[in-house]
Amino acid sequence: MRLLHLLDKQKASAAAITHLPNVRYLSGFTGSNAILLISGRGATLYTDPRYDIQAHQEVQCSVRIVRGPLWPEVAREIAKRRLPTVALEADKIPHANWLEVAKLLGKGVKLRPMQGVVESLRSVKSPGEIATIRQSVQVNSKALAQTLKRVKPGMTELAVAADLDYRMRGLGAEAAAFETIVASGVRSALPHARPTAEKLKNDQVLLIDMGASLDGYASDMTRVVHLGKPGARIRGLYEAVLEAQLQAIAAVKPGASCADVDEAARGALRKRKLDRYFTHSTGHGLGLEIHEIPRIGAKVETVLQPGMVITIEPGVYVEDFGGVRIEDTVLVTETGVEVLTPTTKEFVVLAS
Repeated sequence: MRLLHLLDKQKASAAAITHLPNVRYLSGFTGSNAILLISGRGATLYTDPRYDIQAHQEVQCSVRIVRGPLWPEVAREIAKRRLPTVALEADKIPHANWLEVAKLLGKGVKLRPMQGVVESLRSVKSPGEIATIRQSVQVNSKALAQTLKRVKPGMTELAVAADLDYRMRGLGAEAAAFETIVASGVRSALPHARPTAEKLKNDQVLLIDMGASLDGYASDMTRVVHLGKPGARIRGLYEAVLEAQLQAIAAVKPGASCADVDEAARGALRKRKLDRYFTHSTGHGLGLEIHEIPRIGAKVETVLQPGMVITIEPGVYVEDFGGVRIEDTVLVTETGVEVLTPTTKEFVVLAS
């Protein structure tokens, strides 16, 4: 098991996994309360009575149903197995909880901080995971196409977001992968704008950032459309961002660093003197979480590998005017890149 090999590198005899996406990845358990204890003797999932039936249906390892807090029971098992060192996900556990666990385990057990170990395994997807993400991407794109047929001046941003979420669920998603972003007019210059009761108006831009969660796996896409005839300035911004996105996608291949891909997007915008309006990284990994490693950003020297699924999403945001972001979900292949998002990147103009 790859995790046990990594535990050897951590100089730990066991690991207690508490971050639920990591628990799901390693065991298949989808509940909201669990600790997964892994050692050379195998794995045991600890959860509460609400998940008794579910846990036994979802996981292949041993299951312990605990009435009350889970950690005391886990601590007793660690003592019983005489495990001298236990790795904890240091970046996922609040300091107060770390101290509580240390007290429960006592001086006979050393705690070792573990960070990004399971996440590094998760960053390269299996064929089954890639197939599920493909389905999630398809649901996402179909939902957008359905909603755009209904969008018109007078609708609120909230109404558009609600329709997108409804369409995703109708197509098989269990939920939106994150809070759907719908931003119109000058509000599109806010990269993470929340939808409001603002009504859509003629002759303004509309930015939509959405993702579906299907069987636990996320997709992510941003498109910009225009209500009524777009002016020369917004068309120019759109062309610049599209060029930056295409340049970044072309840079995606095994062996390329995340910084290389980020610079491809940033460099294209720099030539047009728009790079100062690009205020976030070029993309991120996704899977069981909407934001996973690797981050596609400046100075991130992580090397891309086949099987990684990432987003490419450069943007330009001009205060008191508007913003443009174009985002696809892409797969790093053995020979380069495959764009999974099928939605057109033409500057769509909606009839007013």
